[in-house]
Amino acid sequence: MAIINLNDENFENEVLKSAKPVLVDFWATWCPPCKMIAPSIEKLAEEYGDKMKICKLNVDDGRQVSANYGVEAIPTLFIFNQGKIVDKIIGLLPYEALAEKVKQNI
Repeated sequence: MAIINLNDENFENEVLKSAKPVLVDFWATWCPPCKMIAPSIEKLAEEYGDKMKICKLNVDDGRQVSANYGVEAIPTLFIFNQGKIVDKIIGLLPYEALAEKVKQNI
């Protein structure tokens, strides 16, 4: 499944109103750890995209959403289920740790 790119306009429909759980990666182009975690996010989309939406929100394009959720450090990942945050990951984690978090929430 493809990674969905989010912004302030589509966040509510894609994440809060989603029938599936949603992983949102808050990132930025100027963030080296965000670039390092990107291959893991892509692999999550390939392996779990049928059970969970995998999304990325560039904090520069989604300033309102980032502020609403108090994102102060990136990468920050939230897992939403039925519009509510059920898990939060801050910083760079190896793929195995990210996959475990996903499995716990699908």
